[in-house]
Amino acid sequence: MVTKKIIPFLVISLLVFLLKSLSILNLVQALTLLITSYTAILWVTEWLPIPVASLIPVAFFPLLNIISPTEVAQAYGSPLIILLLGGFLLSTAMAHSKTHQYLANSILLKIGTDSPRRVILGFMLTSFLLSMWISNTATTLLLLPIALAVIDLNKDKKFAVILLLGIAYAASIGGTMTPIGTPPNLIMIQNYQQGTQLEIGFIDWMCQVAPMVMVFFPLMLFILLRQINNQQAFKHKITVANNPMNTAQKRTLWVFALTAFLWVSRTAPMGGWKTYFDLPFANDASVALIGVLLMFMISDGKGGKLLNWKTANTIPWGVLLLFAGGMVIASAFKSTGLSVLLADQLIFLQDVHLFFIIFAICFAITFLTEITSNMATTAIIMPILFSVSGAIGIDPLKIMIPAAISASCAFMLPVATAPNAIVYGAERIPIKSMIKQGFKLNVVGAVVISSIATWWL
Repeated sequence: MVTKKIIPFLVISLLVFLLKSLSILNLVQALTLLITSYTAILWVTEWLPIPVASLIPVAFFPLLNIISPTEVAQAYGSPLIILLLGGFLLSTAMAHSKTHQYLANSILLKIGTDSPRRVILGFMLTSFLLSMWISNTATTLLLLPIALAVIDLNKDKKFAVILLLGIAYAASIGGTMTPIGTPPNLIMIQNYQQGTQLEIGFIDWMCQVAPMVMVFFPLMLFILLRQINNQQAFKHKITVANNPMNTAQKRTLWVFALTAFLWVSRTAPMGGWKTYFDLPFANDASVALIGVLLMFMISDGKGGKLLNWKTANTIPWGVLLLFAGGMVIASAFKSTGLSVLLADQLIFLQDVHLFFIIFAICFAITFLTEITSNMATTAIIMPILFSVSGAIGIDPLKIMIPAAISASCAFMLPVATAPNAIVYGAERIPIKSMIKQGFKLNVVGAVVISSIATWWL
């Protein structure tokens, strides 16, 4: 087993040595590529925990004089790291007060539960909307027990499969709608901002992504719901939503709503409050931290606070390490000239129609992330895509945004995403059914995303 694990490292080492011997790479570029490749292998195989593997470039790049310790430190203090941290803490506060549970049941009650299709529609819309603001994993975990209760009343295997898959798939696609919805979004934004020094705010991201998601999600609903027999009557009374919101839930929702409003209105309309109040350094990270501080300061009505440190400490710190590790790699690629060198090898793509370039990227990333971490895949591919866009003379957003969305659109296998794994773990979905349904949506997603990106971005 150990010998087999060494093989990919040996192959990469030999390839890099060959490139260095042929003077294609200089020493610093060769070392950068070698360390990055080792890190990528460990990310994909998870022979080391992904957060631990993310520390490899942080340790070795300064040691080998590839980039300075200051450049490494800048990655960990990036506004996007702070925004991701703030997003995690806000969603944790919402989960702590069970505000998201109240909202989920309220939405389901509004949609109605009088037919199988309406039930699935309600669950998918709830999953889609919640995952825009809290993690896809938390959204799926919240809805799963409610869905299982519905399934036990209905006793229909096809209904069970479509309902559970619908929850998982809607969580994944909903997470692409906001910068904080899922980590690949922020990884893409970080690479774009690092390369162009241009900012992508909340409203900017949502305007760019909305046409793709707003076409793909209804198509997903149509593909799944048309398989359900809607003739049978179906009743499921949801009692939790009838309970009034408690003090903690009301206050949590107010803070979250205020934070979301400040995010969306920071730069729009007419320059937003950032321009109106002449606050040039105000960013989404600052807004997130204001929301977090309010959560720590405001009483929950029971003698505690809306968020305490014990609860806050449960956020996925490892994702922050992965994110920072990817930023360090992107910085090294840029400073050593490796990104330009790699992009120059793909300059022939400037003669290929943009649709086919985007489709190839979307298709490859969608199916690659069926077996690899979407965060790790995005961290590896984004610096390369940015350089490729420069080499072939197109706006980086035209290929980077579709790639980021595609990283969240792997629907075939349980290991592809956390939502997939969670619903599969309920033991109500045959693996063949997941592969069959997921394959269709993988292909449809790649076509829709690449088609609209070609026209819209």
